[in-house]
Amino acid sequence: MTNEEFFSKYADEAMVGLVGGTHFIDESIKKAQSKITKNKVMSAMSHAFIIGEKRIDGKRWVIESDLQFNKTQILVGVQENRIDKYFDEKLFPNVALLDFGLSKPHKDQILKESLDLVASRASYSMKEIFGILLSFKPGQSRKTENRFGNRNDFVCSTFVQHLYLKTGISFNPEVSERHITPEDIYNTLHPCKKEVLIRLK
Repeated sequence: MTNEEFFSKYADEAMVGLVGGTHFIDESIKKAQSKITKNKVMSAMSHAFIIGEKRIDGKRWVIESDLQFNKTQILVGVQENRIDKYFDEKLFPNVALLDFGLSKPHKDQILKESLDLVASRASYSMKEIFGILLSFKPGQSRKTENRFGNRNDFVCSTFVQHLYLKTGISFNPEVSERHITPEDIYNTLHPCKKEVLIRLK
């Protein structure tokens, strides 16, 4: 199954999407998360996002907090992109979709809140990453607040957790909102239906 076929078959509004990329930034994120994986091996996932609507262009869109470098511009922060950006299996060999069985009102709430953050140009939080990495150190508690967290700035996974907390869903109650990683979401303790395609371990 190709990534395009995977997302076409399983993706629906307000689901959580995850990918594990091969770009050096993705590889660094996966390796850093080995501190919190069950067997202390590299995580399969490096990025999380929200599945958005299908638009008049016939394409499904995603909403995410990301660093995106194009030839003519750099997009930093909460943004909308076509899901097509994750169709390349060489760039994104690992993909997953998590369905938490949300009600229609909760789906609408997540999408409305995420679009509000797009409109307000919420920033990508580089500082928050340092706080997350510090929480991995021995003797540190991941349940405490991220010392570098900012209410209106997000990394990809804290953006997704922020939205899902609006519906009462915490991916891992033992980890604070601003310390949540793609690995925490991928191995969430909250019941969900999970579709996964792993090509690179």
